[in-house]
Amino acid sequence: MAIEVITASMMTSDETTHIARCVGGDRWVVSWLPGRTLTGQQAVTAMTIATTVTAREEPTAAEWASLDGMALDLGLTAREAVYMVAIENHDYRRKTAKPHRRPHEEPSLE
Repeated sequence: MAIEVITASMMTSDETTHIARCVGGDRWVVSWLPGRTLTGQQAVTAMTIATTVTAREEPTAAEWASLDGMALDLGLTAREAVYMVAIENHDYRRKTAKPHRRPHEEPSLE
């Protein structure tokens, strides 16, 4: 499980599509916690939760215990965190393809 800090403004992981972005100072937003601003340490915790959850279909008993402790740092239960990681699973890292342009066609007068 590797969480990578890209410059000082973004965290990603090779095991999840979730990301964390710095919004100034020690304030971070995490893709699976929309509307919340976290500290840098909380963002690392949130990314760790996301990588733990996406690495397995069902967390083990030991992972649930670990998730409970980490989620508590974010004001959540482990089950709430697992649900939010799953429901907010958008790939913000993927580059969107540019739409193809159709050649201009003159309307038919028939």
